[in-house]
Amino acid sequence: MARVFRIGIVGAGYVSAYHLRAVRSLGFAELAGIADLDQERAHKMAQEFGVPAVYKTLAEMAAAKPDVVHILTPPGTHCALTLQALEMGCHVFVEKPMAETAADCDRMIAKAREKGLVLSVNHSARMDPIVLRALEMVRSGACGTVMGVDFFRSSDYQAYAGGPHIPPQYRKGSYPIQDLGVHGLYLLEAFLGEIRQADIRYYSSGRNPNLFFDEWRALVECQGGPGQMYISWNVQPMQNGLVIHGTKGVMSVDCYLQTLVLRKTYPAPKPIQRILGEIATSLGLLTKVTANTVRFVTKRLLPSPGIHVSVVKFYEALRDGVAPPVPAEEGRRIVALLQEVSEKADADKAARLRESTPVRPPKILLTGSNGFLGGKLLKRLLEKGEPLRLLVRRPTKEFDGNPNVHLVYGDLGDPAAVDRAVDGVDVVYHVGAAMKGGPMEFECGTVWGTKNMVASCQKHGVKRLVYVSSMSVLDQAGHRRGALVQEASPTEPHPEKRGAYTQTKLAAERMVLEAAQQSGLSAVILRPGQIFGPGAEKVPPSGTIGLGGRWVIVGSGNLPLPLVYVDDVVDALLLAEHAGAPGEIFQLVDQETVTQKEYAAAAKTKLGSALRVQFMPKLVLMTLAVGVEILEKLLKRPLPLSRYRVRSLRPLWPCDGSAAEKRLGWKPRVGVREGLRRTYLS
Repeated sequence: MARVFRIGIVGAGYVSAYHLRAVRSLGFAELAGIADLDQERAHKMAQEFGVPAVYKTLAEMAAAKPDVVHILTPPGTHCALTLQALEMGCHVFVEKPMAETAADCDRMIAKAREKGLVLSVNHSARMDPIVLRALEMVRSGACGTVMGVDFFRSSDYQAYAGGPHIPPQYRKGSYPIQDLGVHGLYLLEAFLGEIRQADIRYYSSGRNPNLFFDEWRALVECQGGPGQMYISWNVQPMQNGLVIHGTKGVMSVDCYLQTLVLRKTYPAPKPIQRILGEIATSLGLLTKVTANTVRFVTKRLLPSPGIHVSVVKFYEALRDGVAPPVPAEEGRRIVALLQEVSEKADADKAARLRESTPVRPPKILLTGSNGFLGGKLLKRLLEKGEPLRLLVRRPTKEFDGNPNVHLVYGDLGDPAAVDRAVDGVDVVYHVGAAMKGGPMEFECGTVWGTKNMVASCQKHGVKRLVYVSSMSVLDQAGHRRGALVQEASPTEPHPEKRGAYTQTKLAAERMVLEAAQQSGLSAVILRPGQIFGPGAEKVPPSGTIGLGGRWVIVGSGNLPLPLVYVDDVVDALLLAEHAGAPGEIFQLVDQETVTQKEYAAAAKTKLGSALRVQFMPKLVLMTLAVGVEILEKLLKRPLPLSRYRVRSLRPLWPCDGSAAEKRLGWKPRVGVREGLRRTYLS
C-alpha cells in the first residue's frame, strides 16, 4: 500500500489557501493540522479546507505527528521554523525566499543533510504551466539562440490597517525585492543559466507613503547571456511576464493571462512581416484569452497555478524517492544574490528615517501637516516662531536647517510612532486623518490614529488635545429642513451606509469625547463645515457629485452651504489651545449664506472650461440608486450609490455658531464672501 504523507501547515496567510488546495488534490497526502499565532485566521482556513486540528505554534503541532511541514510565514522566521521542523523529523517545503541570509540557508541545508530529510523551496513561478511551456519551446529552438530575457512585474500590497503589528512589507526596505525579486532572478536563471552577477538598484517614488522603496531594477549577467528585471508597485495595469529575445523570434509570456505569443520572421519584406506578425499575434491572443477565461470560469484553470504545480511536483518527487524539482541549493543561491542589496536597502531606509535631536524641545505636535487644513495651520504656527514637532510618514527636505521643526517619522496607525511624537509636548493639534483609499486606510489613519493619539496623550499628560472632526458625523438624511443644526444635533445613526469617511470620523470623535468625559483628557473637538480656500478650488460643494472635471448638483442648486474659510478654521484651532472646557464640541460654520449655484458660479470664473456644472433632479438620482441597489445584491458587493446616500447629500442648514462665539471666542475673520474672492476671483 502506498504511503500517505501527513502534512502540517505553518502560517495561515493568503498563500496558505493555494498550498491547502494543492495538497487536497493529492491522493497520497492528508492534512494533519495548521498552526498560526492568529488563531482566528487559522480556524478560518481549517474550516474552509477541512483541516482537522488548529494549533498556535509548530511545537504544539508536533502532537499531530506530521511527515511534512510547509513553512508559509514571513521570511525572517523561515530558518528557525525549518530547523525546528527538521528536528521533529519532518521534510520541509518552505516558501520563497528560502531565508533572509545565505548563512541561514546553509544552516537549513546542513540540518536537512544531518537528518536525512528533504528540504525544498517554493519557486512557484518556475513551475507555472505557461513558463514550463515557454522553457520547452525555447529549448526546442523556437526562438533560435536566446540573446536576452526581460522580466516585468508590478504589484500592490494590502494596506496597513493600523495597530501594533505593522505588516512586514512596510517594516523593511528590502521586503519588495525579497518578495518578488526572487521570482525574477530564478526565472532569468531558468532561461539563461546560472547567474554570475546581479546589479540591483532601488528607488523611492514617494507615491506610497508606507512602502519606502517601490521601484526596483536589475541588470543580471547569466551564463547564457544578459537578463533584465523591472519590478514596480506603481505601474498599472498589473503585469507579470517575460520577454525572451532570440535570433529567430521574440516570445512574450503573460503569467497573469496564461498566454504565450511567439513573433517570428516571415519570408517577406519587412513591412509585410510586421503586418503579418501583428495579425497573427492579435488572433492568437484573442483565441487564448477567450479559452483561458472559459477555463478559469469552469475552474479548470486555477488561480496561481504555479503554486499548485510546485506543491504537486514536490510530493511526487517525495513519493518516488527522487530529488525535488527545486533543490535547496537553488534557494540558497538566489538568497545570496539578494543579500547585499537587501542589507543595503534596510540600512538606507533606517538612515533616512533616523530622527534628529531637536535643538529646542518642541511643546506642540501637529499631525496632518501635508493636508489642506494642516498645511495652513503649520504655516501659521511657524510664523509664531515656536518649536514644533510634526508626525510625518516620509522624510522631506522642506524643513532642512530649520531649528524650530522636529520631524518624527511614522504612521498614525502605529502606536509606537504616535507615542514617540507625543512624548514631551504640551499641546497636540490632531488634524491628520485618512481622506482617500479603502476601508483599511480609513481604519488606520482615522480610527487607529485617533485611538493611538488619545492613549499617548493620556500617558504623557498632554495639557490640551485639539481634535478636528467633521460635520459629516451628523445625521443628514434625517435632518428636518429648517431645523437649527447645533453641537447637540443627532449624529449619524447608520454610518455604515454613508461610507468609510463618515464611519471612521464618527468612531474617532466618540473616542476623544469618551476620553474627555470619562478619563479627564483635556480635549476639545472642532466640527468645521465645508472648508474651502486656495488649494481646494476643485473640491465640489455639499450636495454635489464630483466626476472628474464635472460637478453634478443634485436639485435646483438653491440650497445654502455650510461653508467656512480655511484661515478662519486655523483661527479657531489656535483659540482652542486655551479656550473651551474638556469634552466640548464647537461647530464652525460661517453664518453668511452662499448657495450651491453661487459657489459653482464663482468656481467657474477661475476654472473656466476645466469645470462643467450640471444639475440633476433628485428623483432621477434616486431612481438610479434603486438600480444600483439591485445590482449590489446581484454582485454581492458594496457599491457607492444608494437611496440613503442620496438623502444624505442635502447640505446641513441653518447652522448655529453661537457656542464657538461665546465659549471659544471665535468669529470668522475673513468670512465666506471674502474667502470666495480670495479663492476664485482674485
